[in-house]
Amino acid sequence: MVIVERTVETASPIDRVFDYLSDFTNTEEWDPGTLRTKRVDTGPIAVGTRFHNVSQFRGRETELEYRLTRLEPVRRLTFVGENKTVTDDMRLTSTATGTAIRYQARFAFKGVAKLASPFLRSSFEKLADETADQLRGALAKLSAQP
Repeated sequence: MVIVERTVETASPIDRVFDYLSDFTNTEEWDPGTLRTKRVDTGPIAVGTRFHNVSQFRGRETELEYRLTRLEPVRRLTFVGENKTVTDDMRLTSTATGTAIRYQARFAFKGVAKLASPFLRSSFEKLADETADQLRGALAKLSAQP
């Protein structure tokens, strides 16, 4: 298993950040690996809400179905991607100037891919840095909106 974690701070208030991150289709704006994400069900966003995601990593496209498995209002979101078992966990904290987001991604490989996971760590660390930068930029735009 490979785990990467970053913390991003924004001037946006926590409730606005929570609403933005709850809608996983917004990964198109803040996740550099995401090519497209589409919600596959209807109704309010709640535990069980599903999203179809197409991402690219190291030149290969991967399709995952993400399911929202944890929704603690204005505090924590967990999305689990089914395919190679990817878990994105986001914890939000109010700060004096806005919101801090601790973003953790866990990649649990199956079969032969398990053997390659130690060799992929640097690629996942680079992706985590790029994701943090892009998330910071997307949240800056969010805080600029009225």
